[in-house]
Amino acid sequence: MNELKIVALIPARMGSSRFPGKPMAQINGKPMIGHVYEAVRKSPLLMDVVVATCDEAIYNYITSISGKAIYTSDKHERASDRCAEALLKLEAERSVKYDIVVMVQGDEPMTHPDMIAESITPFFDDESVQVTNLMSVINSVEEFKDRNCIKVVCDLNLNAIFFSREPIPTQFKEENVPMFKQVCVIPFRRDFLIKYTELKPTPLEIAESVDMLRVLENGYKVRMAMTKFQTYAVDTPEDLTRVEKLMSK
Repeated sequence: MNELKIVALIPARMGSSRFPGKPMAQINGKPMIGHVYEAVRKSPLLMDVVVATCDEAIYNYITSISGKAIYTSDKHERASDRCAEALLKLEAERSVKYDIVVMVQGDEPMTHPDMIAESITPFFDDESVQVTNLMSVINSVEEFKDRNCIKVVCDLNLNAIFFSREPIPTQFKEENVPMFKQVCVIPFRRDFLIKYTELKPTPLEIAESVDMLRVLENGYKVRMAMTKFQTYAVDTPEDLTRVEKLMSK
């Protein structure tokens, strides 16, 4: 793994419709984006860790903690598109071409450094894999029904079949069908991330507001990988309160 040039990009913007200013929201005295950045930076597999943002407040905070940030356009609707822009700027600035780009959403403050290794392992098991995505078990009916929790169902080879904000798969029958959620640690092979940006936004991607559906709708595969860590993304102020309590422990 260490022979590969691996960069982590953390997309973050202040203009969230559900929670404006979310990346700079305080969790135990530190902005949420700071928790994400510092956790990811602890992974020994990464050559670089960079925050991709269109907002001065985020840029200034990351540089104030001796971190690296890159300005991107404020027109991006998808985090993957923002990361692709940042990637090309970073490569030009540092005269390097990375092999793997790990996208870590800026609203995942419970990210653990070992999740980077979990997420890129499928690349070494199968050379045909172009993009992977962590997932974890959903442990409550409340989370299963929460539209902010993105559910995923997979085939027998752990390739994603569909992502949805709706409760999938059905729990109508009495058999206990496993429920999984997307965890937004998403590595791409470098060239496939660039290819992603060349694909037009797709109907299901727009309807569900899930980046990975652009991949599936164009006939490509997303290999899912299970994480042993239980994390919760922050989409609302209520999520922030819950996560702060969990992280206090």
